[in-house]
Amino acid sequence: MVHIGIGYDVHALVPDRKLVLGGVEIPHSKGLEGHSDADALMHAICDAILGAVGEVDIGHFFPNTDPRWKGAPSQVFLEEAARQVLLRNGRLVNVDATLLAQAPRIFPHIQAMKRNIAEALGLPERKVGIKATTNEGLGFVGREEGIAAMAVAAVDLPE
Repeated sequence: MVHIGIGYDVHALVPDRKLVLGGVEIPHSKGLEGHSDADALMHAICDAILGAVGEVDIGHFFPNTDPRWKGAPSQVFLEEAARQVLLRNGRLVNVDATLLAQAPRIFPHIQAMKRNIAEALGLPERKVGIKATTNEGLGFVGREEGIAAMAVAAVDLPE
């Protein structure tokens, strides 16, 4: 039976941080604030997968109070989400995500993001969808104060 999960993550843009999305370092004047690498895209996908298997969110698996995760690459979190699917004898069907960022332009980096995410999840790239949009200048995203990501995941689990 296919189960669907949804994930959302947001991080503030701050100076003196690298901007990492989908495991890709993107040249920009600001990066995302967070305990780990603050990869909002991978975090949203992680939560979507965990939700599909009925688990708690990424913060319970990787608390920002734990020094082990300070600066950690979010690929580790995705690999754990995929492991949680396997522990339940499940199969990850696909993931689809949307990044909301006024700047920088995301499109030139999407293929590399898909490759990184597919690798971390053990999926073919064709089963990873990534899109990007601006907020048309509206809200915190439009004012370039932060970047958000939304994701869904489909997981086939035994009855």
